[in-house]
Amino acid sequence: MMLGAEAPPVAIIETVTGSPFGMQLVGGTLPFFDPYGWNPEIGVDKALAALGWTAETSSGGASDTALERLASYLAHGPVMAGPIEMGYLRYQPGKTGPIGADHYLTVLGINNDQVIVHDPQGYPFAPLPLDDFLKAWQADTVDFGEPYTMRTNFTRARLVGIKEALTTSIPHAVNWLRVDPDHAMPPGSSGNGDAALALAAALESGRDEGLYEHLIHFAIRVGARRVTDAATCLREIERTQAATVMFRQAQLIGSLQQSLAIGDNRTAAHTLRTLAPTYDTLRAELQHNPIPPRPSTEDAASDHTR
Repeated sequence: MMLGAEAPPVAIIETVTGSPFGMQLVGGTLPFFDPYGWNPEIGVDKALAALGWTAETSSGGASDTALERLASYLAHGPVMAGPIEMGYLRYQPGKTGPIGADHYLTVLGINNDQVIVHDPQGYPFAPLPLDDFLKAWQADTVDFGEPYTMRTNFTRARLVGIKEALTTSIPHAVNWLRVDPDHAMPPGSSGNGDAALALAAALESGRDEGLYEHLIHFAIRVGARRVTDAATCLREIERTQAATVMFRQAQLIGSLQQSLAIGDNRTAAHTLRTLAPTYDTLRAELQHNPIPPRPSTEDAASDHTR
């Protein structure tokens, strides 16, 4: 939304954020189908760098100062705001207060006591009371990022073709799949195969409503989509074996939806145990050909015309 007509497809952006390459169980209780230690703030910066874009980022300060800063940036165009607390977005049905869920918005303007936003969840030109927006933007219930973070002045610094962006991101994907213990994580956290096995055990130990809601309403569908996108991108750059592994991961993650929606814990746990070893397999496949094919000039040219 911020890159405009020159933006690559969403699948490319998701893949170069690094988000599809791993699984984490934060604090031993909260699962995400993204890498150990990864969060969207890291992902945004990785994607911009891979695609040859820059943006100005600012955060912190008091709410009134942040609002003044936002207004000054809006004089020159839309602003990306986030992370924000999704629970304060009252134009979304069922949102009545903080739920600890992060989100990002494109802010279009300030109109008296409201901000007008494009919400990528499917709410264009949505008005949000200023008080709710500031509470959301403070993000004190989100476990990463700084309050009142915004990005503006998105600029294409260099022309990067899609294949080049994907191939140069592979070493980062390999690093995410290593589960670096130096990432600052809450006690009890685990990644990849260990995370899948721990989640399987948790599902077999009993029904946790909060865990089920998180999985069936968010984590599974987002994870399956991201991994499918990454598999498609890997096939595009002829990393066929790695793509095959990721398509299998996507199938396994996606199949969890039915199992958990009907309360079939046993099948869900079996699926997670099948998923567990695929992360090591994927890392090995991505390492197998460390120097991918050189992107063609046509790739860059076709990307420039999108």
